[in-house]
Amino acid sequence: MATRAQRLVVIGGDAAGMSAASRARRLRKPDELEIVAFERGHFTSYSACGIPYWVGGTVTGPGGLVARTPIEHRRRGIGLRLRTEVTEIDPDRQRVRVHDLDARDGERWEDYDHLVLATGARPLRPDIPGIDAPGVYGVQTLDDGQALIAGLRDRAQGLRAVVVGAGYIGVEMAEALVNRGCRVTVLERAEQPMSTLDPDMGRLVHEAMSGLGIETVTGAEATEIRRDADGRVAAVLTADAEYPADLVVLGLGVRPETYLALRAGLPLGESGGLLTDLAMRVRGYDNIWAGGDCVEVLDLISGHTRHIALGTHANKHGQIIGTNVGGGYATFPGVVGTAVSKVCDLEIARTGLLEAQAAAAGLQYVTVTIESTSRAGYYPEARPMTVKMLAERRTGRLLGTQIVGREGAGKRVDIAAVALTAGMTVEQMTTLDLGYAPPFSPVWDPVLVAARKATAAVAQDLRGQ
Repeated sequence: MATRAQRLVVIGGDAAGMSAASRARRLRKPDELEIVAFERGHFTSYSACGIPYWVGGTVTGPGGLVARTPIEHRRRGIGLRLRTEVTEIDPDRQRVRVHDLDARDGERWEDYDHLVLATGARPLRPDIPGIDAPGVYGVQTLDDGQALIAGLRDRAQGLRAVVVGAGYIGVEMAEALVNRGCRVTVLERAEQPMSTLDPDMGRLVHEAMSGLGIETVTGAEATEIRRDADGRVAAVLTADAEYPADLVVLGLGVRPETYLALRAGLPLGESGGLLTDLAMRVRGYDNIWAGGDCVEVLDLISGHTRHIALGTHANKHGQIIGTNVGGGYATFPGVVGTAVSKVCDLEIARTGLLEAQAAAAGLQYVTVTIESTSRAGYYPEARPMTVKMLAERRTGRLLGTQIVGREGAGKRVDIAAVALTAGMTVEQMTTLDLGYAPPFSPVWDPVLVAARKATAAVAQDLRGQ
């Protein structure tokens, strides 16, 4: 008697979900494992990180941002169903309720043996008057990107654009809109843009944005979006001022999309993300898995879980889930919090802990900041960069690194990311055998200069005790 094929149901058709489905399919044949994926949008396996560059005209889209189309997934034996939203999870009976968004009466229950939650994250939308006015855009999905480009088409030059929020998405969208010819104002409620940096490093970003013609207003929280006579966006109001706007882009960050999980009683962490074990299995459930922007991950430096929404993690989570569902074994040990971004020619990078995060974790630390250049100082086009480094008191263990500079600065953060993962001290870092030639680096790479200064700071701190 033939054995019934098991059934894998995937909720979410982007990085984590489709990576899990694709990996499981490679390991198990269709007669062993049926795979069904539900995606409520129009696209699968796309780069949300590329949306600002599509909006700015640097890359083409939406097709250029799609790694694998729905047709390609189906050809590989994955039952992908677009425009289908999962509205309920029933863990006890191992089923999900789905709704066909293009059908009048399209609700039904679908059974599963294994369930993957890859529901992603939702952009923050402040609960203020006018937030739903035409001309207010988010930039989370390719559908969002299409809507914004449609709003810019043929009339971007000279438009007044207000970006609410100055995190990664906010500064990247500010660049995109500048490239499209808009007059851009960025409103940020914190004291400096890029709250993923310490304030002293964020100040460098603020100065650079102002130099690029981007009006950046800090300590400014949007309180209302005023409409014109036609109901469209006309201005963004704060407690102290009013900023005229032909369009508004929300760049306030994201939160895990875990409403379904919450209703189903699945375990969530402090940030609202799903909690999993190292195999990406939802804690307390043998056959429910989760990955991508809807989960919290272990921070290897602080030892706490954090929500970090990055495509790099999502793809790794998917690979690990697919391996485990497919009969193999894989784990995701955690992250050190590495991220890199840019606004025009300014590169911004960080890895490890900020000062506030180190203090919250109960760690004692010293900090150093150095100025250096991307190439040997005498070599043409050597550009300045600033490196800040945190090291643990007494032990000298590296805790975090932040870099702000021009071309050649951002990817240097990878040196520190590897050192953090390896648990190196700043003194150990000073002996790293990095590549050197005048077109690429000074004799002492800027990261190693910071490590040398941090080593001295740790030693001085010890002598002062």
